[in-house]
Amino acid sequence: MRVPLLDLSEQYRALAEPIREAIDDVLASHRFILGPKGEAFEKAMCAYCKAPHAIGVSSGTDAFLAILTALGIGAGDAVVTTPYTFFATGGCIARVGARPLFVDIDPVTYNIRASAIRECLEKTCRRHSSGELKTKSGEKVRAIVPVHLFGLCCEMEAIQQISRHYQLDVIEDAAQAIGAEYPFGGKTAKAGALGEAGFFSFYPSKNLGAAGDAGMILCRDDQLAKELRILREHGMEPRYYHHAIGGNFRLDEIQAAILAVKLPHLESWAAARRAAADFYGTELARLGLTEKIGLPAGAYRDRGLTNHHIYHQYVIRTPKRDALREHLARREIETAIYYPLGLHEQKCFAYLGYKKGDFPETERAARETLALPIYPEISREAQRYVIAAIAEFFE
Repeated sequence: MRVPLLDLSEQYRALAEPIREAIDDVLASHRFILGPKGEAFEKAMCAYCKAPHAIGVSSGTDAFLAILTALGIGAGDAVVTTPYTFFATGGCIARVGARPLFVDIDPVTYNIRASAIRECLEKTCRRHSSGELKTKSGEKVRAIVPVHLFGLCCEMEAIQQISRHYQLDVIEDAAQAIGAEYPFGGKTAKAGALGEAGFFSFYPSKNLGAAGDAGMILCRDDQLAKELRILREHGMEPRYYHHAIGGNFRLDEIQAAILAVKLPHLESWAAARRAAADFYGTELARLGLTEKIGLPAGAYRDRGLTNHHIYHQYVIRTPKRDALREHLARREIETAIYYPLGLHEQKCFAYLGYKKGDFPETERAARETLALPIYPEISREAQRYVIAAIAEFFE
């Protein structure tokens, strides 16, 4: 049996007709950029995420760039984040001229560890006479960027406490976590709506995927939302009058139309992913394999949340990761490594001065983690085949 890491074919077959109708509507309207489809999708996202503002943009990467620009973060600034994430998290910080300030992850959730953030700020930064918090090399610390990796929210209450103490903005990288919930202040909140701003990616492989690149920004502040809308059009307001240097960060109407068709199905797809994840966990435990491999964290499973984890990826860990991956490949089971290097080990970030060993949990996760096939339509037969192959390897 061949088992792909992700298969979008069944999802498309089920929605082919309404998607084609939505695309035809756009083509007939001749409104291809910033039209009614985009506005309708933004409103739908506000309702779904319970956020005051949603701003459609061209990708998750551009969403983060726009937020950093709108907050005035740039040269002479530093932004705290995790080295165990997709490159764009650190890349965007560097692109605006700021310094990525990395802290290590929790070994169970793979998310940035709140206690490590506090330790970093206390031990490697200092209060300037002006009251500003600065790094040893003189950059002003401006923001914390927690990444809700693989579909599980970071420990946001603790991160918010730190941000308030040091007067830092919180920008959520929720690119992999649309729909994920967090027990915040006695209530249930959704990823992306917990900080000053948050953003999603709608890359085709995401839980809510477009037919190309697309992204979305959420924020609470009216003025910030206004600035973000201006920045996504080259800082233009009104037409051909530019008050800031923005970019071409606009969400096109065809992508918005496709995403609007898919959004009402997101909850059922998340439920199917959770069911598939639970099946993996139950069967791997039944076979005694949890003594040999680590399973995804269930940090908020017992907190009464429906979407305690939305399993954008189902990531296991074992010191024998590479050999297991080769074994599964021989059985035609597709897997992936997210991520083979921490950002602090990437060549382009050598100028930051980090060295191997600085973030041991990130480095261990990079050596040991492996993503198994998961998507809403995966069959139990396919999962049993994957589980049997894993059991065969450890035998």
